[in-house]
Amino acid sequence: MTQVALLLADPSACLRVLVLRELLNRSTDDPEVRELEGLRELDPVAGDVLRSQDHDGSWSGSSLAWVERVSRLHATSAALQRLGYLGFGPQHRAVQEGARYLLSAQQSDGSWPLPSRSDLDQGSLVERAEGYSMVPLQTAIPLRGLAACGYAMDPRVERAYEWLLAQRLPDGAWPTGLAGGNYGYVAGYRRLAHSRWGCRSNTTAALTCLALHPERRMSQEARRALDLLLGRETRERHTLGFEVARLVGAEPVRGFFTYHARFDLGLVLDLCWRVGASQDDERLSGLIAFVLGLQGPYGFWDYAARPQVARWITFDLLRSLSRICAPGGGSSDWLSSEPRTPFQPYPTRAKRF
Repeated sequence: MTQVALLLADPSACLRVLVLRELLNRSTDDPEVRELEGLRELDPVAGDVLRSQDHDGSWSGSSLAWVERVSRLHATSAALQRLGYLGFGPQHRAVQEGARYLLSAQQSDGSWPLPSRSDLDQGSLVERAEGYSMVPLQTAIPLRGLAACGYAMDPRVERAYEWLLAQRLPDGAWPTGLAGGNYGYVAGYRRLAHSRWGCRSNTTAALTCLALHPERRMSQEARRALDLLLGRETRERHTLGFEVARLVGAEPVRGFFTYHARFDLGLVLDLCWRVGASQDDERLSGLIAFVLGLQGPYGFWDYAARPQVARWITFDLLRSLSRICAPGGGSSDWLSSEPRTPFQPYPTRAKRF
């Protein structure tokens, strides 16, 4: 593939080692892989995070230029998500310290607390969460950071998974949250096509955590959540690759309920191969055709808002497509239970007069 050769010419040691391991299937003992792994901390995409860690193992929104208006807990989660995406695992000291900080804040039931006003440099996030006794994102965000770095099967992290699964709705989605014993309002942009109270942002966050677990990733709970996400058959070009852009720091980390406000088809493809969706599903085959139709003349995908991350997004999409399209890439028993329904975030209401 021509684009693989171009990716290997990138100055980022982190990107090159990912290309070697994920696209060319080089082993950890490969001399070139070992050399690049030794250079990763000098790469700004990793080095900037590693140098800004505080003495207690946490990161703050003020120390990470790409993190805005989030608590120290969520800033630490964002840092671990990036390090995990880059391939740093439990053997690295910064990851160990960050995981220790997150686990020290875990509650006895396995969840993490809702952000409080004292946690923030700026208070807009808390104002939106006031009145809620439970929001799945309160646990899904730190849980994703831990799972991305290889802690998914730690007993303490498993308790967080159990808490998260206990918040599921009967239809398999996750709600906005609970306020006064009632399900929270679901804004139109967060609606799921076939769920009354399901929130796409919370469901995406929960599914991303499940997809990073070696055993739970192909569970019925994960498949059901992905089935609901695939029910939103919109084709939004400008958001393709947003999640990768956020992971490498080109897009800021912000928001709480709006954490997954953008519907990123690149993230959906990543979830599809991890959960084991099959190309026999017409929704997935149509999504693949749409993404391939956006590929540029040199095999790259552009991201107009942040052109500098095109190579990262290209790597991520190539990895997803290679996993899905490989022989036996999808699960043989993948089965959709949802009808194909045109999705409208804000349906037109009939006028009374």
